[in-house]
Amino acid sequence: MRVAFKFTKSGNSWNETVLWNFGEGSDGTIPIGSINFDGSGNLYGETYSGGASNAGTVFQLVPSGSGWTENILYNFTGGADGTQPWAGAMVDSAGNVYATTHLGGMDGGGTAIKLTPSGNGWNYSLMAAFTGTFGPRFGHLVMDHAGNLYGTTQNDGTFGFGNIFKLTPNGNGYNYVSLYDFTGGADGAQPKGNLVFDAQGNLYGTAAEGGNLTQSCNSGAGCGVVWEITSP
Repeated sequence: MRVAFKFTKSGNSWNETVLWNFGEGSDGTIPIGSINFDGSGNLYGETYSGGASNAGTVFQLVPSGSGWTENILYNFTGGADGTQPWAGAMVDSAGNVYATTHLGGMDGGGTAIKLTPSGNGWNYSLMAAFTGTFGPRFGHLVMDHAGNLYGTTQNDGTFGFGNIFKLTPNGNGYNYVSLYDFTGGADGAQPKGNLVFDAQGNLYGTAAEGGNLTQSCNSGAGCGVVWEITSP
């Protein structure tokens, strides 16, 4: 059984509370990646599989009395919208939810999508479709103060070792730009994990391979790096 859970401090120990038990069908299976709060205390995340097409879901958990209620915001179809979300979802101050998949989409390398609340439902829009073996996989999108979104792909980019990308709203959608393409050498390869900003707008993250290639990690592919992109 896969669950979403909460730990509450109690003296010198912690008590676990299960928020939601994910089943084997329409509510999604294999919750994966990070979950994030909105301003009202609701939680948002993704499941790797399950849902209407067994291609994964974006879900919301809402506090309800002494428990929690699950709402499925989106069922991935495995087509142009992507399949097998992995990284987790994030929500902005307006209540829009952003999610990614690491496979599927028009170019086979996953997708980035936006879900906008509309009445009692959610409107779907595709922000980007990625190429490569795996797209966004181990870290959810992050947003700067101007509303631009940032993320990484595992095997996209010019050299196939992953990249760091930026999505800029343009009124009708989003413009995609690759900020950096990893080469698989000293700069790293296969970026994984969530991204963080500092107060000056510099962006930080990690890559699972590359770096010092003389180290005995990943069959000689290197033990990884911590990287920074400096804000212009």
